Amino acid sequence: MERLTENKLVLVVRETRLEELRARFNTVSQARFYVEGLGAKFDDYEEEDRSYHLAVHQAQQSLGHLGRIQVVKRGFLPNFIFGPDDIVVAVGQDGLVANTLKYLDGQPLVGVNPEPRRYDGFLLPFQVKDLSKVVPEIFRKTRPIKVVTMAKASLNNGQTIYAVNDLFIGPKSHGSARYVIRSGDLSESQSSSGVIVSTGMGSSGWFSSLITGAKGVSAAFAAAAARGGAGESKLALGVAPSHSPRFPWNADHLYFTVREPFPSKTTGTALVFGRIGASGSLQIDSLMPERGVIFSDGIEADFLEFNSGSKATIGLAERQGRLVA
Repeated sequence: MERLTENKLVLVVRETRLEELRARFNTVSQARFYVEGLGAKFDDYEEEDRSYHLAVHQAQQSLGHLGRIQVVKRGFLPNFIFGPDDIVVAVGQDGLVANTLKYLDGQPLVGVNPEPRRYDGFLLPFQVKDLSKVVPEIFRKTRPIKVVTMAKASLNNGQTIYAVNDLFIGPKSHGSARYVIRSGDLSESQSSSGVIVSTGMGSSGWFSSLITGAKGVSAAFAAAAARGGAGESKLALGVAPSHSPRFPWNADHLYFTVREPFPSKTTGTALVFGRIGASGSLQIDSLMPERGVIFSDGIEADFLEFNSGSKATIGLAERQGRLVA
């Protein structure tokens, strides 16, 4: 079989919900017994599993005619070494695309929706049937590419972590984070439930939730106070943001948001939101004796320890993501 390229095609896959249940309960039968015993339907788990594995099989067949394939499960991404000329195809949900993108360094990434009737697929513009057309266009460099700005956190011990959507700096579990935060000429000791640094791609997710919630609570509280506390619930439900907090995927800046800052004799709440420009950075010094972490894109298992003595410098990454459009 004559292939179009000798460059590697990396197919990134994930475990289905059924596979996760089987790992937990050892067999599908035991998983079914557990789920149906709680009154839930098990058929949807099986249908999702069948559809996903069919999509992965079809993707392997299609890509096999074009080049050498290597299949990588999501859990192995942190330790997988991508070649500079690899083309990466992720078959799964939007989260799989974001999780994959942060481990790439300029390699184009194709997001494939395995079941369009199930997933909205904002980062999954293609179906399996499109691969035979899209991948050759990537070879010829005729396919449009969307550039994605990434964030990076660097510690004073040399460790780094990248983010496509957002970075979280704070406690490993529920609790308070203690730290000193610096932005430009401003500095403040704080106690909060964590600091979130958001990219343009992440602005439609956690960042949007933070801004919308803060606006809603503030407006509802002010209105309730003006009316002597009457009608709080109704007012809170009716609050909406005046404009969208989203900003472009390729923006040359990030935003940081302090979550639930607590005012006290030793901690302040003045420096709770700001912009990190292309030439700037956010500095955070940990005052947590233990359980301090930095993780990205919601993957708590892949984290940096951020305990007393650790200093983080956060800004735009030197590399960008490249999503095939």
